[in-house]
Amino acid sequence: MKTRFAFLAFSVLFLNLSFLSAQDVTGDWYGALEIPGNVLPLVFHIKKDQDKLSATMDSPKQGAKDIPVKETTLSGDQLVIKIPNLGIEYTGKWSNGQIEGTFKQGAYSTALKLSRDAGASTAIAPPKRPQEPNAPFPYQEVVLKFPNVKAGVTLSGTLTVPPGKGPFPAVIMISGSGPQNRNEELLGHKPFLVIADYLTRQGYAVFRYDDRGVAESTGDFAKATSADFADDAECALKFLLTRPEIDPKKIGFAGHSEGGLIAPMVAARNKQTAFIILLAGPGVNGEEILLLQQRLIGEKMGEKAADIALAEQVTRKAAELLKKKTPSDQVMPKLEEYAKERLAKELPTATAEEKAELLKGLAPYGTPWFQYFLTYDPQPALKTITCPILAINGGKDLQVDPNQNLTAIRTALQQNKKSNKHNLVKELPGLNHLFQTAQTGSPEEYAKNEETFSPTALETVATWLKVIFK
Repeated sequence: MKTRFAFLAFSVLFLNLSFLSAQDVTGDWYGALEIPGNVLPLVFHIKKDQDKLSATMDSPKQGAKDIPVKETTLSGDQLVIKIPNLGIEYTGKWSNGQIEGTFKQGAYSTALKLSRDAGASTAIAPPKRPQEPNAPFPYQEVVLKFPNVKAGVTLSGTLTVPPGKGPFPAVIMISGSGPQNRNEELLGHKPFLVIADYLTRQGYAVFRYDDRGVAESTGDFAKATSADFADDAECALKFLLTRPEIDPKKIGFAGHSEGGLIAPMVAARNKQTAFIILLAGPGVNGEEILLLQQRLIGEKMGEKAADIALAEQVTRKAAELLKKKTPSDQVMPKLEEYAKERLAKELPTATAEEKAELLKGLAPYGTPWFQYFLTYDPQPALKTITCPILAINGGKDLQVDPNQNLTAIRTALQQNKKSNKHNLVKELPGLNHLFQTAQTGSPEEYAKNEETFSPTALETVATWLKVIFK
């Protein structure tokens, strides 16, 4: 069950660590988290204020810096670092100038060694990513910043511009759930970089930007919801409208996963949106998505039926509390009380330690983002959009099930009285949630796959764009 609560944020791996004695451990520590088919460099910055330790963590590959560590303790030679909101815990032992220990996130557990040597974070050979483009590029790259004045944040991104005389049609990329940099970098893959390179070579300008609070963008990601990210995306649209190399009548969005939820939110209220592309975008509310996601992934990964059922019960309870407009400060206490009751009844033989570990998985339910997502319904927006819509899903997507979501999107567009003639809803066989060619669709395959984004999916997008811009 532990893994169930982390699935929605699977696209971004974060870590929670526990460290050693304050006297010896202050400073920077480097490590390489080896996960199936991939390596994730980590950097921990430990400080001491009087007798108390504090720490932050960087995940350079994900463009994440200064992630706050809630608990950093050193007892004897044992260091413990915890980031509860990400379900992360590291316990390490000081030995010969290094820290050797175990990293845990949810049900995932692996050895992790930390060193003062900056090279330690890159000691493991990086995975093969043959689709990742390398400079020099046959197009222009421009780093740009744009404001969201209402939120008081500044977002940073990269605009790729085709060669030749513009103005060009433009695609604004919107990332999936979790803190993402402009390449939507995860598990060694950079899907937005691959997409941007492909489409720019096809004659389209592409703008991709760091989420608020990530890499070069300012703001607090943890306090934001999909509605806030929709505001950021709309500001990106308004910004591109001012760029001379961009055709102001041909700017649209391509959103992956949660980004496919956000794009319709913007298009429904801003008629300057020329098109939207939903890459595994939701067609139903978050509760329905998560319930099916928990079951599909749980079954694929061999979880016990009782554990899957318990996770589903907790999800339903969380949605029920939110639908009843339960005050935000009461949601988690009520949910924890309910989870304890279910654990006592359905897993009576679980040890106190196991139960405590299971309850840690509730943390995401207390975040503003999760609470918004769980009850948001994309149907009203989909039923009012007049611009062309392309909605594609992989046939082996276990996170945003194609049968559930493409069916709902197709129904919404059929009920839309002003539906565009160029709308296309299509399932792409054999692809997973990241649009990789997959065997099972399980998230366990994401890092192992060398393919970052299916050529079939890329061609589907480019072909559709050519049709709407004839």
